[in-house]
Amino acid sequence: MTGSTQAEPYPPELTASREDRGPNGSNAASEPRRYGWLPYAIVAALLVTIYYHIAGKLVYDWYTIPDYSHGFLVPLFAGYLIWDKKAALSAVPVQPSWRGLSLIVPGIVLLILGVYGVELFTTRMSFLLLMGGLIWTFFGGKMLRELRFPLLVLILAIPIPAIVFNHITFPLQLMASRIASDILPMLGVPVLQEGNVIQLPAMKLEVAEACSGIRSLMSLFALAVFYGYFLERRTSRRTILALASIPIAVAANVVRIVGTGLCVQYWDPDKAVGFFHEFSGWVMFVISLCCLYLVHRAMQLIWPTTGEKA
Repeated sequence: MTGSTQAEPYPPELTASREDRGPNGSNAASEPRRYGWLPYAIVAALLVTIYYHIAGKLVYDWYTIPDYSHGFLVPLFAGYLIWDKKAALSAVPVQPSWRGLSLIVPGIVLLILGVYGVELFTTRMSFLLLMGGLIWTFFGGKMLRELRFPLLVLILAIPIPAIVFNHITFPLQLMASRIASDILPMLGVPVLQEGNVIQLPAMKLEVAEACSGIRSLMSLFALAVFYGYFLERRTSRRTILALASIPIAVAANVVRIVGTGLCVQYWDPDKAVGFFHEFSGWVMFVISLCCLYLVHRAMQLIWPTTGEKA
């Protein structure tokens, strides 16, 4: 009977498997993969803990402030943008970088200043900075570049500070009042303008803050961004469409004021400032969307697409 006491060598793959095992027999190499989601879960839990009440107040503002009712659509649009880029995002190599701290630190500072200064805009903007910094830190600068547009789109859902809002609405009120006061006499309606008040023969017509056009301006600008993304490939045209929404919204508001003045003069003052005023707001918004479409068509005719990359 013959035999050998020398152990047979293990195959290379089995040797590697044995070396990967820990002292208690567990597979040490699989541990990082198994718990690789843990840092992301911890960061997500911290963000929810810090921002849940800020997000709740933001949703409440969308619901109660008509100027920002379009805010409900913005996160959905941003989510669609990310879903639409899922193939490109999956191809981006993950390259964690500490350079993301250059956004995380200002984000935390903004958050602290906003909380202690009771400034909602600052706290809300801090979330975007933090998200950008976290993406940069965990996934790298290339991933941040791919996601910068969905992050920037979220700004459309954040109400601007009241002091900035007032600096925009008051000039709009005066401008709309002045232009309407110039047009109404051409249509046979004598007027006397005093600031944002237009004195008509039958009654005074006050161009209030809500009638300044800021509401349609904010909503139309957001919809112009959505429209440009879905129906236009070139970034330059998308920018022109977004900017075109500003004069379109202002002009539509002037037409609405002129129409109200004509109804006061030639129809019924009560119905003019009641039913017509409310109904014309929706009609003018639809007309504004049509004007946006016409601007897009004009660009396509004057500046046809030559097939170059957007």
